[in-house]
Amino acid sequence: MANIQVRGVPDDVHRRLKAQAALSGQSLNEFLLARMTEMASKPTIPELIARIREREAYTGPSVADIVREDRDTR
Repeated sequence: MANIQVRGVPDDVHRRLKAQAALSGQSLNEFLLARMTEMASKPTIPELIARIREREAYTGPSVADIVREDRDTR
């Protein structure tokens, strides 16, 4: 398992992160690891765009056609 060291964290940021960790009943390490894991599990914008482009185009009836058909059956 890798270790990460972050240098130059402003004091106010450190205090706020420590307070958030305490509120969630975690150590600062546990809190930050959970946040990093959450961040790493989310797809990036380029990954989302690639997924969208991989989808097949919709070839069914248009919304206007569906509404028109519904109105015609009334």
